Amino acid sequence: MQKYLEKAQVLIESLPYIRKFASKIVLIKYGGSAMENEELKHCVMQDIALLKLVGLKPVIVHGGGKDISRLCENLGVKSEFKNGLRVSDKETTKIAEMALLQINKNLVQNLECLGVKAIGICGKDGRLLHCVKKDEDLGFVGEISKVKVGILNELLEKDFLPVIAPVGMDEEFNTYNINADDAACALAKALRAEKLVFLSDIAGLYRNYEDKNSLISKISLSEAKGLLSSLQGGMLVKLRSCIDVCENGVKKVHILDGRVKHSLLLEIFTDEGIGTLVV
Repeated sequence: MQKYLEKAQVLIESLPYIRKFASKIVLIKYGGSAMENEELKHCVMQDIALLKLVGLKPVIVHGGGKDISRLCENLGVKSEFKNGLRVSDKETTKIAEMALLQINKNLVQNLECLGVKAIGICGKDGRLLHCVKKDEDLGFVGEISKVKVGILNELLEKDFLPVIAPVGMDEEFNTYNINADDAACALAKALRAEKLVFLSDIAGLYRNYEDKNSLISKISLSEAKGLLSSLQGGMLVKLRSCIDVCENGVKKVHILDGRVKHSLLLEIFTDEGIGTLVV
């Protein structure tokens, strides 16, 4: 009997969060190990399906760096990186688009199997993501200059769950590969999302990354700014992104460990949460 009571308590604990976030947009940047491991992928899809079915409006932006690298290798195309970004000539960009669209449709299929109306698009559809070159040395790597969210708002109004591949176009209709974190931030700001969730391979934000006991559960915008000078590398980039979106209309940003099963539900629907929340 006790285990059933514990299950009931979990459901009761989630009620105020379901009520609070009903009809609110939650943008989820999906990447890392949670995309590579089939069991973890299924858990993430279950979490997102549940968010949708209890009344939230999830939107997914996915990455696919490892799949792009594998496809490049299979086709005999060498991958080169500068400052963590893939140098993308026209051939590499075509390969990236192929890999990302394959991932996109696979995610749609998984969500449809769970009873969710999902639709896969990329930033080229409806001119959703307008790009300029981020850096001449990177080739066709795009920096988002404009987001046309009309198509997304229409899909959400018609009860679809959009799954977005980070590919865009410029004024001359050239195709661009876009960093998935950048795409997620731009879309969260344009949609005025209630939450932006980064699913990654870290437990959250640390005051000192070497000290695993220094995980920050919750941090304010002003505290986050004060922490910038003490961070470096990927953690610094991630925190800057969190600050940027919080200053541009997004109320809360979560950094979660996608390697933990059902981390999305644990973070959004429980009192304690498991990652880092920036408010």
